[in-house]
Amino acid sequence: MSEFKFSEENEKKFQELLKRYPDRASLSLPSLWMIQYQEGWISEEAMVFLADKLGTSPMDIQGIASFYTMFNLEPIGKYHIQVCKTLSCKLCGSEKIKSHIENKLGVKFGETTKDMKFTLTEVECLGSCGTAPAMSFNDDYVENLTVEKIDELLDTLK
Repeated sequence: MSEFKFSEENEKKFQELLKRYPDRASLSLPSLWMIQYQEGWISEEAMVFLADKLGTSPMDIQGIASFYTMFNLEPIGKYHIQVCKTLSCKLCGSEKIKSHIENKLGVKFGETTKDMKFTLTEVECLGSCGTAPAMSFNDDYVENLTVEKIDELLDTLK
């Protein structure tokens, strides 16, 4: 097992958050976000590290990290494409969009391209029903999706 540590910047953030949240367990979610932004995903080693810092068990941290779908528990590609799978997006054509993305990138949803460039994920509601179909691209929303919008976005990245 390789050892995980917060970056110097994240350690400072953690220490500042401790002043605001006297109950260390309250730092679980912000700390998981720091780990994910630092590493791109949350490894078992990082969960053990965080459990030690928070005075809890690694299983507690794993339970939190696995409950929330926004946390990545496996390495993901440089570009994380998350397409909404709920009814509003489906009614507005998300299935066609998903199929087009899969064909264009050569991987299915739930997979990452061999070059680690793209990861495709289906997610629950992105809260953009009025502009469906929608997807999250890394930390940005792309709404009113069309095949042409997808092609334009992906062609600039290939």
